[in-house]
Amino acid sequence: MSTCFSNSSPVFKPAMRVISAMTNDNPMQVTTTIDHGYSSGIIVRILIPLANGMFQANGSTGEITVTGATTFTLPIDSSAFDVFAVPALPDPHDFTCAQVVPIGENNGMLSEATRNVI
Repeated sequence: MSTCFSNSSPVFKPAMRVISAMTNDNPMQVTTTIDHGYSSGIIVRILIPLANGMFQANGSTGEITVTGATTFTLPIDSSAFDVFAVPALPDPHDFTCAQVVPIGENNGMLSEATRNVI
């Protein structure tokens, strides 16, 4: 198991989260290692290193639909992508964790942009 982590209470929110699983479905479901705290409608970018497989999703962006505290779906058809897996013994010199990074929000809602978290 890798040693990836993300701060559960960062200064900047919504925060980056480490990905623990991704499905080969349409829509693709993403699972994070800790509660993501996201709202449906935010736009995220998926960053996936080659060691995790599913490299076809690397750099993908989309508006999420929250399905649980650690899960959400993206409007991406990943049914033909390689299988996602967290390496059991990653090389510590060149391993980067799979991440989901919020990059925007559906401007029709603007809830994350106006929520004061400090």
